[in-house]
Amino acid sequence: MRGIVCEEIDRFNLVELPEPTIVEGEAIVRIRRVGICGTDLHAFKGNQPFFTYPRVLGHELAGIIERIGDNEAGLAVGDQVSVIPYMHCGQCVACRNGKTNCCTSMKVLGVHIDGGMRERISVPVTHLIQTNGLTLDQTAVLEPLSIGAHAVRRSGLLKGETALVIGGGPIGLGVMAFAKYAGARVIAMDINDERLAFSRSWANVDDTVNALHNPQEKLAELTGGDFPTVVFDATGNARSMTDAFGWVAHGGRLVYVGLVKADIAFHDPEFHKRELTLMGSRNATKEDFANVYAAMKSGGIDVDSYITHRSSFEDMIGQFDTWLKPESKVIKAMVEL
Repeated sequence: MRGIVCEEIDRFNLVELPEPTIVEGEAIVRIRRVGICGTDLHAFKGNQPFFTYPRVLGHELAGIIERIGDNEAGLAVGDQVSVIPYMHCGQCVACRNGKTNCCTSMKVLGVHIDGGMRERISVPVTHLIQTNGLTLDQTAVLEPLSIGAHAVRRSGLLKGETALVIGGGPIGLGVMAFAKYAGARVIAMDINDERLAFSRSWANVDDTVNALHNPQEKLAELTGGDFPTVVFDATGNARSMTDAFGWVAHGGRLVYVGLVKADIAFHDPEFHKRELTLMGSRNATKEDFANVYAAMKSGGIDVDSYITHRSSFEDMIGQFDTWLKPESKVIKAMVEL
């Protein structure tokens, strides 16, 4: 079985891997699509927290079940599935309270344990979502869009609120889409005008702000001086995450969706004066996958234009470096098997 291994920083190898063996409670899935995300790009460049080498990357997965035993989910050989890549323990305080997305012993496919950049993988049946009504592309991007859906659900965003989403990458776009889905007025912020234009056309945001051009003045103007009641930062950039404290309304919420390998500091008197709520948003739950699935089935999510670059499995290693370059204008790259 072929697989692509990130042997060390800046080096992939196409290798032969042992075939997965099926065990009780798991299924063998033939991988058909692997989405590439910021986690993969950061891991390749050595900037990903919680990461060790060598590692098989890949956690945005679509595939077909090849082998499976009796199961309560009713899944069968031939079913198309999306993979929930967050392997939780089911026993810790987070899991007992339904917060499987932040399990104390979390092992994420492609990060802590080997992922799906290979022809077949064994996955717990509990972590498979049947997607026979979706395309393979839609199935693969259920995971990144679920991260945005989870952040919006965690924030408690209400219809009619004003939300600012900082970062026009694939995760930020998902936050924008589901903030709009929740009925909020959405403002997108980025430093790239092309990303902002894409936010308007793809996520249908109401307003855009370039963070390099007097963002505080612009946000005050757009909100009548109130500022957004919910701010999502999906940049994974320490400077942006620090500046975001200044964009939140009094009594508002700041949600960190992006992850940065750094410390974040803030001015406590300003934090207390506004009685801000600071939240971290990590991964997603099965409920979030179900919400995204429903949105896709209703035609509310345009996956075709969300995926901007493609590669065959054989050509991925040669193309990966180019996806790192800003001039490539990647939103979502997809590997096809």
